Amino acid sequence: MSGPAARPAYEELADALRAQILAGELQPGERLPVEPELSARYGVSRSTVREALRVLSSQHLVTTTRGVSGGTFVMHPNLEQIAGHLEVGLGLLATSADLSVEQLLEVRDLVEVPAAGLAAERGTPAQLSAVRATLVDPRDAEPGQMHACNHRFHMLLIEAAGNPLLSVVATPVFGVLTTRFVRGDASASFWDTVLDDHRAILRRVEAGDAEGARAAMHDHLARLRVPYERIDRGATGAELGASAG
Repeated sequence: MSGPAARPAYEELADALRAQILAGELQPGERLPVEPELSARYGVSRSTVREALRVLSSQHLVTTTRGVSGGTFVMHPNLEQIAGHLEVGLGLLATSADLSVEQLLEVRDLVEVPAAGLAAERGTPAQLSAVRATLVDPRDAEPGQMHACNHRFHMLLIEAAGNPLLSVVATPVFGVLTTRFVRGDASASFWDTVLDDHRAILRRVEAGDAEGARAAMHDHLARLRVPYERIDRGATGAELGASAG
């Protein structure tokens, strides 16, 4: 019986270089050795080196520039790109049986509840003012505006927590829930409930009440669980009012 097929040399080289980048042996902004040096060091052809670098470039780990001072450099981390990659991966998982809406909501609860408490402790007046600007009455809103305001409320509150990694984790989860489970616009009664919850959360955050902010966010996300699960079973956005109260 034959064993597993050998991996291409360029994949093995890409893995080796990626490991050095992730271990900090190659720092952001550092220039990688030139192709002939990498070729000699790893005992591979220059075409293998070029293919390995293309793989790392597609993963936004390195970038290549031309000219006298050009070369291949380790890229500086970009939080938006990282969140974007996570959202694509989560989106693919969410279309299969490998990731359920219940699991997505559980992760959201684990992130947003403590984030609300941190926002109460760390949020600046400017940040909380931006959060307050999202509290739009559904009767005054343009079509689709409430979804945007809802998304912005949660993301701005997470930013106010003062830890950029929370945004990296929350952005793709929230993005997948929005793209997968928003089908049409919900009823005014649904958005009334959401608005009341958002006001309650923000009152506690503005008061510096970390425990109260966490409790209010927990209650809000618990109320949203039923509508999300109904959408997952095929309900339309207009049917959500009955399950939001």
